[in-house]
Amino acid sequence: MVDDGDFDVVAPTGGAVRDLLQVRPGGPVDLAEIDPRSTPGLPGPEVTWPDRKAWARRQLARLGAELADQQEMLFAGAKADPGVGRRVLLVLQAMDCGGKDGTVKRVVGAMNPLGVHIRAFGPPTAEELRHHFLWRIRRALPPPGSLGVFNRSHYEDVLVPRVQERAPEDLWRPRYAEIDEFERELTDAGVVVVKVFLHISNVEQARRLLARLDDPTKHWKYHPSDVDARSRWDDYQAAYAEVLARCGTEVAPWYVVPADRKWYRDWAVAHLLRETFDTLDLGYPPADFDIARERERLLGTTGPVKVNGS
Repeated sequence: MVDDGDFDVVAPTGGAVRDLLQVRPGGPVDLAEIDPRSTPGLPGPEVTWPDRKAWARRQLARLGAELADQQEMLFAGAKADPGVGRRVLLVLQAMDCGGKDGTVKRVVGAMNPLGVHIRAFGPPTAEELRHHFLWRIRRALPPPGSLGVFNRSHYEDVLVPRVQERAPEDLWRPRYAEIDEFERELTDAGVVVVKVFLHISNVEQARRLLARLDDPTKHWKYHPSDVDARSRWDDYQAAYAEVLARCGTEVAPWYVVPADRKWYRDWAVAHLLRETFDTLDLGYPPADFDIARERERLLGTTGPVKVNGS
């Protein structure tokens, strides 16, 4: 066994998680070839023994601390210079019970809520239907210096009309190009888009739905339409495969995270965010005032001051 250290984040095996899980732009996607129970990048038993689940959760706690620091630096940079403040947008898509809420709770929950903006998109309201499908998306974008999280997103406006046949193909198919252009516009404006598809199996989805039925505290999360959607499983898988292939670009690629194992899902998404923040070369902005002068002024307003409890 290799000690993973008391405070160290262990690097993924085989390269960055971003490289291991990225859908190559322009390439075909076959979700049937991606095992939802696989764990790409997770170190082997020489590191994770005797319990890789417990190991991954310990690592998640350490990753969460690093993410909190990185998000604070992102926020501080925008406060110092709002005109160039960057933003990160995490887009989460999945089949029902895919783990979107759990990912938000366990990964995003490690960060300061003041710098996090979360929006869960349900069916469009009557007002939203009167506008272009991207209208409500634009209104939910995070401000500079923030991490935005979309629990479902603009991709629902392609997936649902297609699978449930709520709109003709000549209405929803052009939205692929509109989405590509919209995401290119975001990246040009300094928004880093991280799109994640949480990939679960049909069997795992059934298990999670049954767990909701068996637990009175989770009945509110269950809806009879969940079973109706399962009857269209293959249609949804085909629709997602086309979305991943058609709307994965160099500036806004897709990442497919095997999500049957919740502990791996959280570990992988945390690494994706950490690696994304790393590309931004974050740091705390320097003081725009004379520190010595301000210290002198402050001490001149009172008697002896205790610093850090001393």
